[in-house]
Amino acid sequence: MRKLFLALSVVAMSAIFASCCNSETAAADPSSDLYPTCKPYTRWWWFSSDIDTNDVRNQLIWLKEHEFGGVEIAWIYPMFLDSNTVHPDFLSPEWAKSVILAKRVADSLGMGCDFTYGTLWPFSDVDLPAGDQTRDYFDTVEPARRGYTWDFPREARIISHLDSNAFYRYAEKMNRGLAEAYKGSKSGLFVDSWEVETQYVWTPGFGQTFQKEHGYDIEPYMKNRTLLDTANAEVFYDYMHTLSGYVLREFYAPFAANARKVGAFSRAQCGGAPTDLLTAFSLVDVPESEAILYEPSFSRIVASAATLAGKPVVTSETFTCAYGWTSLRYQNGRGHSPHQGKEQIADLKLICDALFANGTNQIIWHGFPFNKVGDTSNFFYTTCQISTSPLNNLTGDNLTNFNRYMTTVSQYMRKGQNYSDLAVYMPLEDAWMGGFYPDSVRKVKAFFWGEYEMRFIKTPEAQKGLQPTWVNEHFLKTASFANGTMQCGKAQFKALYSDVEYMELGALKEILRLAKQGLPVCLVRDPKEPGKVKHPEYAAVLADLHKLVNVKTDASAIDAKPLIEGADLPDFWCRKDDDTYYVFVANPMTQTIEYPIQYCYAFSDKGSKRQITVNHHGKSESVTLTFKPMESLMMKIGKKGVEFVDLGFTPVKMNGFAEWQGGASR
Repeated sequence: MRKLFLALSVVAMSAIFASCCNSETAAADPSSDLYPTCKPYTRWWWFSSDIDTNDVRNQLIWLKEHEFGGVEIAWIYPMFLDSNTVHPDFLSPEWAKSVILAKRVADSLGMGCDFTYGTLWPFSDVDLPAGDQTRDYFDTVEPARRGYTWDFPREARIISHLDSNAFYRYAEKMNRGLAEAYKGSKSGLFVDSWEVETQYVWTPGFGQTFQKEHGYDIEPYMKNRTLLDTANAEVFYDYMHTLSGYVLREFYAPFAANARKVGAFSRAQCGGAPTDLLTAFSLVDVPESEAILYEPSFSRIVASAATLAGKPVVTSETFTCAYGWTSLRYQNGRGHSPHQGKEQIADLKLICDALFANGTNQIIWHGFPFNKVGDTSNFFYTTCQISTSPLNNLTGDNLTNFNRYMTTVSQYMRKGQNYSDLAVYMPLEDAWMGGFYPDSVRKVKAFFWGEYEMRFIKTPEAQKGLQPTWVNEHFLKTASFANGTMQCGKAQFKALYSDVEYMELGALKEILRLAKQGLPVCLVRDPKEPGKVKHPEYAAVLADLHKLVNVKTDASAIDAKPLIEGADLPDFWCRKDDDTYYVFVANPMTQTIEYPIQYCYAFSDKGSKRQITVNHHGKSESVTLTFKPMESLMMKIGKKGVEFVDLGFTPVKMNGFAEWQGGASR
C-alpha cells in the first residue's frame, strides 16, 4: 500500500506545483524583482480605530527618512482591548480608504507595501461560514476561536488549513476588500507562522484519505486519544504523512496561486506547520524565517528551500520577543515586553547577523506601532518597538545607520546565487517519528510541542566549509548526476550526506538511483523505514546502495574541497556571482545567542580571531579573521585573492546600558 502511496505522491506533488504555475490562474514567478532596494521593511501595526490619513502619510515619510524600504500592514485589536473604540468594519469601504491611501503614498515614496492577509493571525473571520473553521477530530470549538482581531470584541473563527474551498471563500472576501490596494506596485500577501492547534487536527474525508494511503484505519487512534502515545510513533508518522499532503495542496499551494492571480505575490512563514517544511517553503514566492523565537539555524531550512526552488529573496521576521515577552492579557493589554523602548541595537545586530549567516537576505522588523509622529501611546506587546519618539532607542540616527548596515549586507547576499557543494538529507522522517519535544527544549511552551516543527535541526558541523544545504525526497525525485555534479532543483551539488535514523523507501530509492549515476554519498548510518506498513524490499535497496564504491559511511566519500577550512568555524553564508564569492562571516558570538537574549549581551564581546584556509580558483590561501567587538565580516573572494569589505557600522551603547551595568536592569 505504501508503494502505491509513493506513486500517488509524485502525481499529487506535481499537481501542487502546477497549481502555482497554471497559466490560467497565475502570472509568471514574480519573485525575481521583489524587495529590490534590500532596505529593511517593518511590520506596521494598525490598531483597530479610525485611521487618520495624515498620520498614515507622516509615518511613511518618517520611515522613508530612516532608510526603510517598505511596510507590511498588520490589522489588529483596539489598543488596550478597549471594546468602546470606534472603528470601521474590517474590509469595509471605509476601512479600505486608509489602506488604499497607504499604498498610494508608499508608491509615491518609492516604498513597498505588503499586507498581512487578514486580521491578526492566522486567517480568521467573524463571519466565517459554518464548516469552514479549523477543527480537531473531536470537533471542539476551542481550536477555531480567535478573539483579538480588528473587530474585537466580536469573536472570529480560524479558517481550516485543510480545505482549499474554505480558503478560497475567505480569499474572495479579502480580495474584494483589498482590490484597489492591489493596484500600483506589486504587494506581498503575508501569512504568519502556524499558530493553530495541531494535535488531532482533522477535516471531513481525512479518514478515507488516510485509509487509501496507508491501508488501515486511523480513527481508533483518534477516538481513544492514543495517537500521541510513544508506543504509536509509527501511526503518528503515517498521520503526519497524510496531514502534510493536506497542508501543501489545500493551503500553501492555493495561497500562492491566489496571490499571483490578483497580481500580488505570496510571502509565508511555514514554521510550525505540520507538513514537509522544505517543500512548503518552496511553494511560496518569498519564504520567510523568524528569529529568535525560532533558532537562527532554522533559517537554513528556509534558505535551502529558496536555493532549491530558485527563489532569490529570503525574508525574516526579526527581533520578535528578543528579550522575552509579556502576555497580551497582562494588565488588560498594558504589558510591555521586557526592555521595550530601551532595546540595544548591539543585541539586535547579533540576531540579524546570525540570520544573514544562515541564508536570510531581507530583514522585516517586528515592528512599528501606528502612532502620531512623536507619540508612543500605542505599542505592541512583543515588539522591539521602532519609534518616532526621541525618548526611545530605536529611532533617529542609530536606527538609520543600523538599517543602512542591514541593507548593505542584504545587497551582498543577493548577488549571484547561493553557493553550496553538499546536499544534506533533511531528517523529516526522524522529526515525524519523534513525537513530543522534551520539556527542557520547550522554552516557550505555549508555542510548540512536537519535533515535527524541526526547530533545532542543524547541518553537520564537520562539513560546514562546504556550505551544506538541506534536500528532501521531493527534490531528489527530479535530480540527476553527471560530470561530477548533481542537479537538484535549481541547485548543484558535488555530494550527498545522510545521517538519519529513518528514511522513506522512495527517498532511499532515489539516492540509490543517483549513486548508480556516480553521485558520491556519505551514508553515516543505515536508516530504518518509518511508518506502520513496511516493505520487504527495503533491506535489499539498502544493500544495493552499500555495494557501490562511491557510497561510504564516512566523509571520505566527499571528495569536494571545502571553500573554507579551519577549526571552530564561525557561521557563514556564501553567494557566488560568476567567478566571485561573497562570504558573510558572522561574529562567533552569534552562535551563543538563544531565546531570550540577555540584555546588553553583545557588549560582553571582547573580540576574537579565527585562522582559516580559503580554497578558491585552484589555490589555497591562508586568511586571518579578526573580529572586533560586535563586528561581523564580509569577504570578497576573486581570482586575485581575498579582500575584506568594510561594512561601516559599529553599534553604540544606548539608553539603558548604564542602568544594566549597575545591575538595575539585570
